[in-house]
Amino acid sequence: MESLEYLEKDIKEIIIDEETLQARIKELGKEITESYPEGTELILICILRGAMIYMADLARCINLPVSFDFMDVSSYGDSTESSGNVRIIKDLDDSIENKDVLIVEDIIDTGLTLKHIINMLETRNPASIKTTTLLDKPDRREMKQVEVDFNGFEIPDKFVVGYGLDFAEKYRNLPFIGVLKESLYS
Repeated sequence: MESLEYLEKDIKEIIIDEETLQARIKELGKEITESYPEGTELILICILRGAMIYMADLARCINLPVSFDFMDVSSYGDSTESSGNVRIIKDLDDSIENKDVLIVEDIIDTGLTLKHIINMLETRNPASIKTTTLLDKPDRREMKQVEVDFNGFEIPDKFVVGYGLDFAEKYRNLPFIGVLKESLYS
């Protein structure tokens, strides 16, 4: 793989390397597969844009029939912290009524966005809703009742980028999770 030096120079530290990410995603795929009855048809709902890379890799590790749908939800804008104001930019294309749904998130911070999404999707009468996140920042949680069913990694309260996570739409293509140098966003 060609180096991404022009982006890597902005990283203060790598907290989860590519090999560790891929190993954990394989484990999560197995956990998810084993949590559903054999043959369950699962709809993976990717929360754009950050969860796109995670969902693509995770889907290949789930040994069940899966289909994809997408939601674009914003609570950050170009900021490094959630505003708490959740906006639905793109809603689902298909009905989830009587279907098993797995919401795929990149990172759970305050929990406000995920709680909003779950509440909205529950009104559409799915058979079940479970959640997975690649990263979890429990120290930032405001919505204590938001539980993640399948959690990749707990991380400290640092501003991270890479593997789908961005700052101002940059750094998503880094193959690891890294802490962005503060001088770039403060």
